Amino acid sequence: MLTSHWPLVGLRITTPRLELRLPDETDLAALADLAADGVHAPDRMPFTVEWTDVPAAERARSVVQYHWRSRGEWDPADWSLGLTVFEAGRPLGVQELSARDFGVLRTVSTGSWLGLRHQGRGVGTEMRAAVLHFAFTALGAREAVSAAFTDNADSYRVSHKLGYQPDGVQRVVSRGRPATLQRLRLSHTDWRPPRDLPITISGLEPCLPFFGID
Repeated sequence: MLTSHWPLVGLRITTPRLELRLPDETDLAALADLAADGVHAPDRMPFTVEWTDVPAAERARSVVQYHWRSRGEWDPADWSLGLTVFEAGRPLGVQELSARDFGVLRTVSTGSWLGLRHQGRGVGTEMRAAVLHFAFTALGAREAVSAAFTDNADSYRVSHKLGYQPDGVQRVVSRGRPATLQRLRLSHTDWRPPRDLPITISGLEPCLPFFGID
């Protein structure tokens, strides 16, 4: 079985509404279709990498390629776990957790996207809470970092709910113009999982060496 060689495919993070796991090939095709249908309004750019500013077919293909690349380039010292978020078996988007030198620094970074038609239902908060619970409780992370453009109110709202604190700003180029990123940081000691959101993790033990944990 594939889990014998790549146990990450057996990892599951679940809430009463959502399941987060790596996609199989059928899931990946559905996820690519979801990206092709739209991720944000055309007049906005919430991502530092402008992967959505291409025709729908290219956008879909980039989702597939990014997933394959992340899996193929996985290294315990430099990894990116792109979990597909499912509701009732249907993909809604991606919640990513990544780190470099995690075994030493114990710091993770989060990033995500949701299909446009699935936004505004609290899914973004729930899926990030699930992956933060995984990072802090299962992996022993000490800190989680994130960032958002200063005009991205939705992302800030999620971060504020989950206890992140401002961590400085960074000037970047977005669509050929200067833009400002607000960096955010959440320590393990400040993490408070939502009391009304039970989160379970399964398939963890054989995956630990993949995250640089002895």
